[in-house]
Amino acid sequence: MGYAKDLSIIIPLYNEEESLGELLAWIRSVTNAQGYNYEVIFVDDGSTDGSWAKIKEMAEGDDRVKGISFRRNYGKSAALYHGFDKACGRVVVTMDADLQDSPEEIPEMYKMIVEDGYDVVSGWKQHRKDNKVTKNLPSKLYNATARMITGIKLHDMNCGLKAYRNEVVKNIEVYGEMHRYIPYLAKNAGFDKITEKPVHHQKRKFGKSKFGMERFVNGFLDLLSLWFLSVFGMKPMHFFGFTGLLMFLIGFVMTVWIIVAKLVHQARGLVYRAVTDQPLFYLALLAVMLGVVLFLAGFICEMISRNSQERNLYNVKETLD
Repeated sequence: MGYAKDLSIIIPLYNEEESLGELLAWIRSVTNAQGYNYEVIFVDDGSTDGSWAKIKEMAEGDDRVKGISFRRNYGKSAALYHGFDKACGRVVVTMDADLQDSPEEIPEMYKMIVEDGYDVVSGWKQHRKDNKVTKNLPSKLYNATARMITGIKLHDMNCGLKAYRNEVVKNIEVYGEMHRYIPYLAKNAGFDKITEKPVHHQKRKFGKSKFGMERFVNGFLDLLSLWFLSVFGMKPMHFFGFTGLLMFLIGFVMTVWIIVAKLVHQARGLVYRAVTDQPLFYLALLAVMLGVVLFLAGFICEMISRNSQERNLYNVKETLD
């Protein structure tokens, strides 16, 4: 398969005007030294400073520099989605615009994709230059959870510096806040040759971080959502139907137990309470009702899934005509 470029570098950004010129000069130094036929795609995610004007200035007279500008801030996932759509390089590299990711890592990551045959190479910031309390410790907990749920043994799932085979970015859909889990999206699309590379992490030179502590909470919720969709998205009845059936059976057994216990006590002349006077009866009734609702929800989801056009969209490696 032919590619228009050797390398596409996608840089999503939001209010990073001060760092853009230095970053581009650094990228040019590295890529020119390697002789790459490359392109740099800046995706301005609704910046309110002079970032877009700076991008247009850098692009003048250099067709290797391209830009995309959003009318407002949509988030990093949207920026990467549009960057991936425009990328025409054999290898696609993503990096942040704050100068914390080093372009010096690109040649080795490029080699790991092209020569070593990996689909995804994720950066691993072994020695972070962030605040240990607000960034490092939550990041370690977050990544440990991500490894457990996704089964991908990456130490730094959220690192912005990553390299992909072109086919990977063209066969995944990044939306919401799913940019954190692109390796997992790639794995679910059939690209399972995923590895990591220790990368140099630098202290932020200009401005301040655009992400707060809430990203870890949101990231965890997004991870659960993605896991659920990947496991049950094509077979919702397996989850809702099984859970509903289990709840129904528990409620039914509890109801039978209450009725039988009342009849036994009545036959033996012992003191007994009416079925409707027992709190357990109402718990059993609730379990039966929830079971029916969950089962019906699974059935409806299954019907929607079977009639969805997306059900027929599969990642085909190759065909013989």
